[in-house]
Amino acid sequence: MAGCQPFNERRIHPHLTMTVDLEKIEAIAERVAASEGLTLIDVELKGGRSNPLLRVYIDKPGGVSHGDCALVSEQLSAILDVEDPFPGSYLLEVSSPGLDRQLVKPREYRYFAGRRARIVLREPLEEKKVFEGRLVGFSGGRVQLGLDDDQVAEFELSNISKARLLPEL
Repeated sequence: MAGCQPFNERRIHPHLTMTVDLEKIEAIAERVAASEGLTLIDVELKGGRSNPLLRVYIDKPGGVSHGDCALVSEQLSAILDVEDPFPGSYLLEVSSPGLDRQLVKPREYRYFAGRRARIVLREPLEEKKVFEGRLVGFSGGRVQLGLDDDQVAEFELSNISKARLLPEL
């Protein structure tokens, strides 16, 4: 169910120079997720040099299970050990995106189209900075949000300060 977070930890000598190829890691994670019928939502690197956390978010219709997270974690860990796009010590965590996930990248706005979201703008649109509605998608650098009055508002991605899915139960 949502929130599963199996992880693997790998330790290498701490004095090695760390150069992380996040694009390569994302491509590997995409392949692993797709091979299991899952969708890669995001890959993020958190923490500092002494305790980096590589977090991978996956999803599928109906949500991901703990087993899905564990399977992707095991497979991804094995491939990362061989291809070594992340030299050094790090913690790998595979998780579901969560019900109230923050939205940042264009693919997230596309993937979660149809879900309710709250968007906060840097600069107001018609004297308003906070909008809630149903995501329509992303196109041409703009996020489309269906408002409750059946209007569709468009926001430049660069003008969005915060965006988050709203839980629907």
